[in-house]
Parts: sequence; C-alpha cells; structure tokens
Amino acid sequence: MADDERQHVVRVPGSRRAKLTPAPDTWAEPDERDRDAAASAASDDKGPNDERMRREVPPHY
Repeated sequence: MADDERQHVVRVPGSRRAKLTPAPDTWAEPDERDRDAAASAASDDKGPNDERMRREVPPHY
C-alpha cells in the first residue's frame, strides 16, 4: 500500500483540532438517496415542519 492511499493528519492554522484528509474512494457529502431513505423510514407520523426539516442540511454537512 502506497503512502498516497492513506489518510493524513493535517494541521489547521488557528484551530485547536487537526483534520483528516478524505479516505480513498470516499466522498465527504452524504448521498441524496441515503438521506431520503433514512428520513422516510424514520417515522410515518407527519408534523407541520417535517418537509422543511428534511430539506435543510445541518451546518456540519
């Protein structure tokens, strides 16, 4: 296995935490199909804000 195929720890200037480079063959963003399947399988009950909450993306995504 070559060094290029592994994740590396990268220092972020001005931050207390380091960050990892992306793993090989992975994507940082969730797949739309995964998000829709998880949202629809969670519950059959519908509330007044359900549709808006499913469209919104949390700030860490």
